[in-house]
Amino acid sequence: YTVGEIPASASAAGGVGSTTGANPKDVVKEALEVGYRFLDCAQFYGNEKDVGAAIKESGIPREELYLASKVWGDVIYEGGAAVKKQFEQTLSDLGTDYLDVYLVHWPVPVKHIEAYQALEELKQAGKVRSIGLSNYTVEDYEELKPHTAIPPAINQIEVNPFLYRKKTIEHFQKAGVAIQAYRPLRQGKALQDPKIMEIAAKYGKTASQVLGRWLLQKQIIYIPKSEKKARMKENAQVLDFELAADDMAQLDTMTTAQALQDFKE
Repeated sequence: YTVGEIPASASAAGGVGSTTGANPKDVVKEALEVGYRFLDCAQFYGNEKDVGAAIKESGIPREELYLASKVWGDVIYEGGAAVKKQFEQTLSDLGTDYLDVYLVHWPVPVKHIEAYQALEELKQAGKVRSIGLSNYTVEDYEELKPHTAIPPAINQIEVNPFLYRKKTIEHFQKAGVAIQAYRPLRQGKALQDPKIMEIAAKYGKTASQVLGRWLLQKQIIYIPKSEKKARMKENAQVLDFELAADDMAQLDTMTTAQALQDFKE
């Protein structure tokens, strides 16, 4: 994977937000062994020290890694100084002196503007290479935009065929903000869907590989999550085939009006 930019083919190590009891350090070490180099972390996940320990034990040079983190709502609410303090804690926990990308994890009403401005200052100081957003709607971004000096590189939101917010995605992409998808596999719930399984069989691929490829063909950054080494390998094998236009269209139409309404609520 390319390091130094956010490519559409980037993938994050599984398990960096694990809730099933697996040791985060061991999960990340296995992901690095498989070949993953983009680690998607966050203050909220509460395990950045474990990730830092895994990186240190791996022996992989820092310049080969792409490290991302996000500042959570409690710190955002406290203001810009608190955001910068949390950023320094994240650097310490991960054992690095810079991040590749740092995000506002949630658009806390009004407070997210000051938080983003703190991220801009961190970038200007050379402590982070790119900055961005997470869980932002179009309305949230339009509120933020007049107050920004540096445009966000990405907006990390949930994207999968069961929650495909086409208008939101297109709005950000047209504005030059890359979309990064979390829950691309719908936390495993999509892997037994008959339509997805049918498409997967057509290509001799798995359901997770079809979902990953669907995202890549939409120029959406794909960050799967798994604690199992075999799954990590499987999830990464999305670059050796291409979905036909009719299969892409089928996947595009799986989001129901009710799903969109439920999301808004």
